[in-house]
Amino acid sequence: MTDSTRKSGQFVAPGDRLGVIEEFTPGAGTYVEQGTVYSETTGRALMDMLNKKVTVFPLVRAVGVPRVGSTVVGQVSEVYGKSAMLRITRVSKRPLSGVFTGILHISDVSPGFVESMSDVCKAGDIMRAKVVSDKNRVFHLSTADQNLGVISAFCSRCGHLLLLEKRRMQCTNCGKIERRKIASDYGEGEI
Repeated sequence: MTDSTRKSGQFVAPGDRLGVIEEFTPGAGTYVEQGTVYSETTGRALMDMLNKKVTVFPLVRAVGVPRVGSTVVGQVSEVYGKSAMLRITRVSKRPLSGVFTGILHISDVSPGFVESMSDVCKAGDIMRAKVVSDKNRVFHLSTADQNLGVISAFCSRCGHLLLLEKRRMQCTNCGKIERRKIASDYGEGEI
């Protein structure tokens, strides 16, 4: 971008030159290389001449990808003796653009002792968990907080929805009572 054509609000692509650090402080959506400020993303450049700052506002939302510390929602695909596999479908409230798998180990379920993963979740349950590690490109999850755990569960006998009644999970169809590590808002929020 030459000085004569540079305008605030102009469309920029990654790598477009926006100015030099003597002229502008780099803001969000920019990076500096050898004293020159470049666009880091596709968007609109905002040249704040009063504060001498340049920022690029993205035109497209970033793709949702689980990161360490983020809260995710997923469906339990398999349950083993000491772990469960979740197919992660959302990060916070944003749907993902791809398939991600997370592992919930029995040691990360709750602060107290848990004997078996079958007391925590069953295949088909919808869970909210926190990503605690992404070591070796595997998302390790935790439900040790009270607002984390199963948010929607289904009967392992007949497949109907389980309702929370008097701190027990009971099937609406066959009456079977089951155990889960439930979130504090079980059955209340969006799935």
